[in-house]
Amino acid sequence: MVLTRRGKLTTLVVIVVALVGVLVALALTGNAPGPVQDLADKAGIVSSPEPEPVCPLTGEPAPGGEVPDRPALAVKVENLPEVRPQYGLSTADVIFEEPVEGGITRFIVVYQCEDAARIEPVRSARTTDPQVLVQLGTIAFGYADAAGYVVKEVARYDRQIADVNMSNESSAYERDASRPEPHNLVSSTKDLYKVATKQFLKVPEPLFTYGEMPGKSKRVKQVQLYFSDYSDVVWKWSGGKDAYLRFHGSTPHRSAEGGQVEARNVIIQVVEVNNSDHLDPAGNPVPEVTLTGKGKAYLLRDGRLYSGKWTRGSVGDDTVFATAGGQEFILSPGKTWVELFPKDRGKPQF
Repeated sequence: MVLTRRGKLTTLVVIVVALVGVLVALALTGNAPGPVQDLADKAGIVSSPEPEPVCPLTGEPAPGGEVPDRPALAVKVENLPEVRPQYGLSTADVIFEEPVEGGITRFIVVYQCEDAARIEPVRSARTTDPQVLVQLGTIAFGYADAAGYVVKEVARYDRQIADVNMSNESSAYERDASRPEPHNLVSSTKDLYKVATKQFLKVPEPLFTYGEMPGKSKRVKQVQLYFSDYSDVVWKWSGGKDAYLRFHGSTPHRSAEGGQVEARNVIIQVVEVNNSDHLDPAGNPVPEVTLTGKGKAYLLRDGRLYSGKWTRGSVGDDTVFATAGGQEFILSPGKTWVELFPKDRGKPQF
């Protein structure tokens, strides 16, 4: 084929435009040849920096600039007064506090971006746990053990939850001789990931949205959540730390690694709690938490309170937290505690 003069001109224009496009693209990345880059800079064509990687469960910059290629890891941790201070709370991304039998609470401590060299004391699971955990995608779950009906409930979600309890993976646990059994089971994120990641390697999707929270709010310095005498939880805002500090009554809740337990966000999810047909070894009815349906919800962030509701159609859905006007709760980047607070314990005291 022989090109006409017009055809040759058209081809030349196309080539020049393509070359200009390539050079502009290179200029935007800061990789154009020196003279071209100088012209681009003078013309105001500046490169767009790559977005900084952020941890999916905190919204904070990833340590070392890279999100770990691993799933979330949840560990069940005890909260009796005599076992405080616990190990492993300070580096968690998200912690759920749930009511269990006898008026006590336990924690579902979730890691992904950071590690804990020591997690103690690890205790048994409850039927509430898998309903919480499936919201985090594929996840590993470490716990001491559990009643047979609880283990079966965890197994129902075996395509999402890697069960790495002590009976299944004893190599990931050891006993602390300085504490009495059963309050002395120890593990670490390193040991639990070692036995779990063969099955699950998917990084979780964000559980919450992070940024500025618009809408109506009021300044609140503290909240009291009276689960029981064992767990009289108080969160107090500290402007100096830009965080909420955790207390049991007037006693600071200390971390075994040092310092007071704190959070950037506290979500209060008011839930129905009913006794099941099961009893614990002491004869106390084992409670079951209803995590589907709807109820009241509150968000504490930046020293302010946002009131609203939570909704969740089924266990396969994520819980949606929003104001009464329908504005999704938007969290401050940082660590979050979710308090599953029983409706029959009265209103949170702000």
